[in-house]
Amino acid sequence: MSSIESQIRQNVDRVTDRINAACSRVGRDAASVQLVAVTKYADLEWVQALRTLGITDLGESRPQQLLERAELLDAEIRWHLIGHLQRNKARKVLPMVAFTHSVDSLKLLTAIDRLVEELGISAQVLLEVNVSTEKSKDGFDVQELLSGWDTVLNCQHVEVSGLMTMAPRSENIEDARPVFRELQNLRNQLRDRSNGKLPLQELSMGMSGDFEIAIEEGATIVRLGSVLYNGLTRREQT
Repeated sequence: MSSIESQIRQNVDRVTDRINAACSRVGRDAASVQLVAVTKYADLEWVQALRTLGITDLGESRPQQLLERAELLDAEIRWHLIGHLQRNKARKVLPMVAFTHSVDSLKLLTAIDRLVEELGISAQVLLEVNVSTEKSKDGFDVQELLSGWDTVLNCQHVEVSGLMTMAPRSENIEDARPVFRELQNLRNQLRDRSNGKLPLQELSMGMSGDFEIAIEEGATIVRLGSVLYNGLTRREQT
């Protein structure tokens, strides 16, 4: 085993222990939390080490890099697009991804719905919500999503599987808790308005600095990058 594989194994083991502990604190089954390893700043060798450990869910922020890496890595990977998706990139990206976490407008959602039908593919998406109302973040405004919910329900081909958000950066990680709690409350409200059509099972929230709080507040998907690569120094620049 190389030094890189050994370091990443240690990091993954620590993260797994932290996920298990967070689930235990709130009486959840750890199997209810999906780890997505974010590879945006990771060397290809690090990504390959993650695959050696059996991690199959990888997340990329940039569509072009996702497409490039999908060609280099094995077909068993479930790719997650976690960054912004422009409508003119959707045709190339959608067939390659298992989940798109960043659908941030009704225009993008309806465009994806049309493309899914046209291309004859399936697509699972999450609606990105700017719960913290930060101007620097993409995503639906909460009231915008509530008022446009009928448009979401009218989509016939794309599968809207849940919601995604990012907490504001803060030195106090507890500042993330009300943001995550509000996303879960919003999900419950929207699910009630769906009359059984959309169960909205997925909540994608929590990154390296706050994923334990996200799990305590109901996250089903956590998007982790830097915490998986502690102790490693980048070689390639992408």
